[in-house]
Amino acid sequence: MDNTTNLLWTENFVLQASDTDYRAHGKLSFILEMMQRTADSAVGALGLGLEQMLAAGMGWMLITLDLELGRMPRRNDQLTVRTWSKGTKGALWQRDYRIYDKDHLEVAVARSIWALVDIEKRKLLRPTALPVPVNHYEADSVGSIPDKVTIPEGVTLQEAYLYQVRFSGLDSNHHLNNARYGEICCDALSLEEWGAKELRRFRITYAQEAKFGDEMQIWRSALTNEGIFVQGVAGDKVFFTACLEF
Repeated sequence: MDNTTNLLWTENFVLQASDTDYRAHGKLSFILEMMQRTADSAVGALGLGLEQMLAAGMGWMLITLDLELGRMPRRNDQLTVRTWSKGTKGALWQRDYRIYDKDHLEVAVARSIWALVDIEKRKLLRPTALPVPVNHYEADSVGSIPDKVTIPEGVTLQEAYLYQVRFSGLDSNHHLNNARYGEICCDALSLEEWGAKELRRFRITYAQEAKFGDEMQIWRSALTNEGIFVQGVAGDKVFFTACLEF
């Protein structure tokens, strides 16, 4: 697809062995990385690359993501990720995605909500604060604004493991990279659980940025009608809440 209009942006990927799990299925974290890289390229094409954003004292904060999977990608799959800015509501931006295989069959779709933030003051900025105009694409839609993930009443969580943010998980903002949360959630499940069913949906809401050295206790639920809930906490602080649906 032609990326020159900046309305729709596409990137192509090939899943290598290092991008897959023990079943030769694509890792959830790699799917999140593909989406992140494609969005970065789309925004960079507007003249808002990382350097420009940092110079303006601005950054993007992912708030909620809802990813639906038709099937998990497999090793050597050739994938095309398509993304576009759907529009804004208040201070929030919605970005949609569609992922296709080499036969142009849809593998996954996703909806995400982002906020523009003042890096120093850590406060939300209105879309008008962006130094360049962003044209929204209205010819396609994956769906409405995704709901935040919450733990349903009556669902109990149990401790899974303790996670500490280390060098390998940091991004250029010195925070735990968004895609790494996919690994954290997947690690809360056993191999027996992964071998029994296929992941069909992943939802996550980011509540608090995790920095180098932060420790979070990872809690998880048993399998519910909605899926398995995973949450990262430190005392009363909630870093994220997610749900894996099978």
